[in-house]
Amino acid sequence: MLNNTQFGSSKSEETSIVSRGVKIEGKVTSTGNIRIDGEIQGDIFSKGDITIGEDAKVNGKINAIVITIGGKVSGIITAKDKMILDSKSYLKGDIFTKNLVIEEGAKFDGNCKTGDSIDIGESQETTKPSTNITK
Repeated sequence: MLNNTQFGSSKSEETSIVSRGVKIEGKVTSTGNIRIDGEIQGDIFSKGDITIGEDAKVNGKINAIVITIGGKVSGIITAKDKMILDSKSYLKGDIFTKNLVIEEGAKFDGNCKTGDSIDIGESQETTKPSTNITK
């Protein structure tokens, strides 16, 4: 069983997994952590942490406490505590977070706002990128 130490600082111990080969269209919400290795076309909201695997693709808004991106994402990202772009990640969109970590090799096309006043419950006044990510 996965535990919360693998997904950052969230206190929730439950982790929902979207496996490779799974495609979801629509809004995804969770009170726990989420790991995505498949594809999601829609917004993702979590009161825990979100980890997007190396082979994953997401088109939509993502809101959580700590967000780690290893795959391809197009959308507006709001991370209350920390946002991590792994070395193989690609993000087209805007970031709102308290702390930002960008590893060497990560690709980011968008704007970023950092600071202590980030709230995952508030909607950001930024236009969602119109370019979807495809293979």
